[in-house]
Amino acid sequence: MIKINAAVDQIELSGIRQFDEWVSKIDGVSKLTLGEPNFVTPQHIMDATKRALDQGQTHYEASAGNPELRRATAEYYNEKFELNYRASNVLVTVGATEAIATALKTITAPGDYVLIPVPCYPAYLPLMALQGVKPIFMDTRATNFRVTAALIEETLGQNKDKSIVGFIFNYPTNPTGISYDCAELSAIKDILKMNGIWVMSDEIYCELTYDQPHISMASLYPEGTILIMGLSKSHAMTGWRIGFVLAEERLITAMKKVHQYHVTTAATLSQVAALEAVTNGKQDSVSMRDIYQTRRDRLVTLLKKIGYNLIKPDGTFYLFVQVPEKLKVTSVEFCRKLAIQEKVAVIPGSAFTEFGEGYFRVSFAASDEQLEKVVIALKNIGH
Repeated sequence: MIKINAAVDQIELSGIRQFDEWVSKIDGVSKLTLGEPNFVTPQHIMDATKRALDQGQTHYEASAGNPELRRATAEYYNEKFELNYRASNVLVTVGATEAIATALKTITAPGDYVLIPVPCYPAYLPLMALQGVKPIFMDTRATNFRVTAALIEETLGQNKDKSIVGFIFNYPTNPTGISYDCAELSAIKDILKMNGIWVMSDEIYCELTYDQPHISMASLYPEGTILIMGLSKSHAMTGWRIGFVLAEERLITAMKKVHQYHVTTAATLSQVAALEAVTNGKQDSVSMRDIYQTRRDRLVTLLKKIGYNLIKPDGTFYLFVQVPEKLKVTSVEFCRKLAIQEKVAVIPGSAFTEFGEGYFRVSFAASDEQLEKVVIALKNIGH
């Protein structure tokens, strides 16, 4: 038999996607599974794209991205998060996932190690495996899913013999919704800077924070931050596949090479849509965020009322809820029973590494009717 890359054999398809595909076969199931806003892309963005299509804008764009889009993107995030980027600090990618993959390919070599707090968004790990890079997990369960400077320092001390080049930092965090204040971020920055470690700061949910303003790691550690951004969550543009990397110019120059040979360039019409979003859609996320916050508050109250343990999320549109211990089931068993018996689908915590076992993730990017149904279903199955 002709061989394929052994590294590909060793990775699995996304546990989130696998479970979503399984529950999709159940007739009448209500899905609160994927990280998909339940809003459509704002009309002005679609109109701008239609105009561009009618004008025949169907050819290649510049590899690093449309120059006007790069400039406008820098200005957009500078304005929102007190950053100091120029067009030359921006790379336009095919979604945030490509941004992460390109960053890993640029700063790591096979045999290197990357720090990663867990539980975590699972897509990081296969990207690392394909690069021959190994994760060093930092278990955050004892600190209510918050990574601390002390935990990073302890982990570095226990792994002095390893080539640790990066730290993947996702906040607000998928699946827990945890975010960080300036003091926490500054303490984390000090440890990373002292040890010469890049931080790949995945802040894709930055515009969906609720009780405190989002502070970007790039505002504190610009020389060491690879800032991962995108419009999928803020502007309900998941299907357009547009992401951004913002970083120091020498790194963007290096990343452009990896990006160019992987994808050539992001789709031209998607870049048109992105330009409209970051120029004329600066407030598009506000109304969505406010609706998500109302849903979050209501769902947290109702789930606690019926006996579920959870930490109120600072951002995202997820709740990470503990499976009732009295049921004595795994997260997969709980979620399968919920889907079959109650026709409601959520994601098992084990999809977010073994450190998420004992929990499940509920997306509240869903209608009020769906959220009412999930509360009733969880009440039925939890008693």
